[in-house]
Amino acid sequence: MPSFHTLPLPQEMLENLEQLGYHDMTAIQEKALPPTLEGRDIIAQAKTGSGKTAAFGIGLLLKIDVSKFHPQALIITPTRELAEQVAKELRRLARFKHNIKILTLYGGTPMRHQINSLQHGAHIIVGTPGRIRDHLSKTTLELRHIHTVVLDEADRMLDMGFSKEIDKILRNTPKKRQTLLFSATFTDDIKNLCHAVTKDAQEIKVDTAHDSSNIEEIYYEIGRADKFESLVKVLQYYRPSSAIIFCNTKLEVDDITADLQVAGFSALGLHGDLEQVDRDETLLQFSNHSCAILVATDVAARGLDIPDVEVVINYDLPRNDETYTHRIGRTGRAGKSGKALSLTHRKITGTTSFYVHDLEVDHSLTIEAKMKTLCIHGGKKNKLRAGDILGALTADKSIDGSSIGKIDSFPFFTYVAVEKSIATRALDLLKNGKIKGKKFKVWMI
Repeated sequence: MPSFHTLPLPQEMLENLEQLGYHDMTAIQEKALPPTLEGRDIIAQAKTGSGKTAAFGIGLLLKIDVSKFHPQALIITPTRELAEQVAKELRRLARFKHNIKILTLYGGTPMRHQINSLQHGAHIIVGTPGRIRDHLSKTTLELRHIHTVVLDEADRMLDMGFSKEIDKILRNTPKKRQTLLFSATFTDDIKNLCHAVTKDAQEIKVDTAHDSSNIEEIYYEIGRADKFESLVKVLQYYRPSSAIIFCNTKLEVDDITADLQVAGFSALGLHGDLEQVDRDETLLQFSNHSCAILVATDVAARGLDIPDVEVVINYDLPRNDETYTHRIGRTGRAGKSGKALSLTHRKITGTTSFYVHDLEVDHSLTIEAKMKTLCIHGGKKNKLRAGDILGALTADKSIDGSSIGKIDSFPFFTYVAVEKSIATRALDLLKNGKIKGKKFKVWMI
């Protein structure tokens, strides 16, 4: 693949890209960056994990005037999780240019905090349609200086019913702007949206299928009366340290999660009816290995950065091939191998199929998480860093640093994963001690 050095980029940006490990362009970057840098609108079809953020972020960042503290670029995403991911990567890409302020706007967090941040000025807004619309309605967000709009995962936003919000948002931006639209699929609705919001756009298409060469796909034929028992047997046979189980309905997610917990498995559920704080903590516990099994609807199938998933299980077969592809794409990432297991009542031609009752398992086995998560009521606003928390936990040498896992920092809270064997000791140290000379409230979730 061609190097970023083939593009007309400033030296300081190229040096930052090298430091970040951006050596060669991905397919979407190679095709999207030249027209983006020329100022053209683009319509791009690309999968999650293809390098889209850099494909639109590099050109967008070059156009930011840091001396003007008003929003100049707007990135609209379907979910809070994707907004956070995009903002995080943009901040890394923006290191070559000092003082670029990137602000996230999404539901589930108090409006007043976001309003205060907007009053202090921001160059780039990354947010979800509903919350951006709310700020426009309250006149707390001004978009008349926007020069670049990015619609990320546009197809998913339409699937979630955000077409009216998108229309309102774009009507508040200048007509003379650059619009970059990214979508995994190109339905008629997406084509209509492209026609309405872009001008003379260059169409770009790269391979939208996940690389499944390192994913082993197996189907298990089961009886209709013993579906949950079949699921437990599959889990007992493979004993994954991390697994996502996909269901087609929210009710089924709740039922399966509860049944797995009663059976002694470390499991949490994820679907659209959860409060945002519960969604956040569920995903955080799964990603830091404080939860071994995530039971989810397809809200978790796209746009979430969850590495190291050993096994994906289709408790219900999805309704179409595209959803199946997105589901199994949660495993076998970054060159690692993975397994995609599907439970079915019928033989599916052209697939590797076995009978669950042929699996020999120890029926007493369960799957437990190896970590526990502690929550500290203090975060980036308190200038708390991961090193401060690590120091507080290891100062008296009763806890080894190797027992401490992922530390996730947010404006007002910090989450730290610790091995279960030392979780109580770690909680006592943080509750009864000080971090950076201050006392903080700490609890276990």
